[in-house]
Formats: sequence, C-alpha cells, structure tokens
Amino acid sequence: MPTISRSIRLSKGGDGGVLLDVEQGTIFSLNTVGARIVELLQAQQATPYIVNQISREFGASEQTVSTDVTDFLRSLHERGLLEG
Repeated sequence: MPTISRSIRLSKGGDGGVLLDVEQGTIFSLNTVGARIVELLQAQQATPYIVNQISREFGASEQTVSTDVTDFLRSLHERGLLEG
C-alpha cells in the first residue's frame, strides 16, 4: 500500500491543497480531488477504498477514478513523494 513520505506536509484550502516536501524543499499544488487522495493516503487507506470514496464524493465512475488515481499515484511516486 502506498503511503505519503514522512517529509511531506499537506495544507488544504477551498480550492485544493499544497504539498510541501520539507526534505527536497519543493512545493506541489493539488486540486480538490488530489488533496482528498493525499488526505486518504495519510489516513492509511488502501487504493480500492480511495477509488470508491473519490467516486462517491465527486460523482464520477469508479472506472474513471481508478485510472485517475493510478496516474496520480504514479506521478507522486516519480516525484519521490510516496513510500512503498
């Protein structure tokens, strides 16, 4: 199960959020969905649960959400923001 790196801090706002990597000194902007995914990852939720929650909360099909979550997690991993 992927988890957010311990060096990451999430700051949420009305339009999404910002990830701050305190080790790399980098900042990443997130839309509302991305911020929610990170929040669920920080709560140690598994990917299938995240897909189901995002689908329900944002009214999108699970198939679409599954593809989007997979792509988002891949992007986070490529940037060194995920462990595991």
